Amino acid sequence: MFAYSGPDPDLNDIRDVRQAIAPYVVETPTWRWSNRSVSDIVGPQTEVILKLELFQHTGTFKPRGALANMMGLEPRKLKRGVTAVSAGNHAIAVGYAAAILGTSASVVMPKYADPARIEICRSYGAEVVLTEDINHAFEEVYRIEVKQGRTFIHPFENERTVLGTATVGLELCQQVAGMDAVIVPIGGGGLCAGIASAVKQLQPNCQVFGVEPRGADTMSRSFASGKPEGILEVTTIADSLGSPVAMPYTLGLCHRHLDDLVLIDDDDMRRAMLRLYQGTKLAVEPAGAASTAALTGPLRDRLRGKRVALIICGSNITPETFARHITDIPQPPPP
Repeated sequence: MFAYSGPDPDLNDIRDVRQAIAPYVVETPTWRWSNRSVSDIVGPQTEVILKLELFQHTGTFKPRGALANMMGLEPRKLKRGVTAVSAGNHAIAVGYAAAILGTSASVVMPKYADPARIEICRSYGAEVVLTEDINHAFEEVYRIEVKQGRTFIHPFENERTVLGTATVGLELCQQVAGMDAVIVPIGGGGLCAGIASAVKQLQPNCQVFGVEPRGADTMSRSFASGKPEGILEVTTIADSLGSPVAMPYTLGLCHRHLDDLVLIDDDDMRRAMLRLYQGTKLAVEPAGAASTAALTGPLRDRLRGKRVALIICGSNITPETFARHITDIPQPPPP
């Protein structure tokens, strides 16, 4: 039996967290994607529904977990400030949450993080500390936590974080009845653990699939070994899915509630970014295209004719970076 620490998120607790964070988050809409840009690939009988979490404050789902954590702190701890580590989206969310809750944030980011994301963090008043890579960033955030007495808001391995991300699943189940499947991107696993936990309680017959980039396949490695695994280097364009390590709580929840986990390549995400842009006029970051890449790739035949929800998790990307990824799509060889 695969072991993990910590309880499943309780449905009443998920509802309580959703009510608590309601003043500061958007109930993001769903949209049925039915034009030829997707139906030509997955078939006209496959119903594709997008959960548009890119319309959330800060451009991703991340404020849900950040707020759930920080609103659960004692006033004394909240006043001392928070710290976080992230390639961008979680850092932005922590900066946003700190600003609206009246405290300070010191966030640690790898120096290769998108400059636009760094500036967004600073625009919320967060102090940004840059490190050589994501592994050094975790070392630095622990140092700040001890030296400055700030509370570390973990990007995924935290019961409050998972309660926050579970509110995405709660909303989705309230918005869309009778789903056959939900596809969720995986970085550290916090989003997937939360959504899967909520969906399996509210629509238990709905399958939940995780999707992970091959260049950051910590969850897949951990599923295979039965324990948390790490990688030496993150090598994917989906930097917001680039967790260098899996951790016990979210790993355990994902293993318990996922029906399957699939891998995709960077080029799969590039093609999905273009497909989403052409078919929905949405310009998403690579992570935001991961669920689409899974449906139009490894899960296409398996989910043909099903009612499938895709989590479109974020859109923090500059026009220049978006254009570069689209330009980098390999062209088929001439006949």
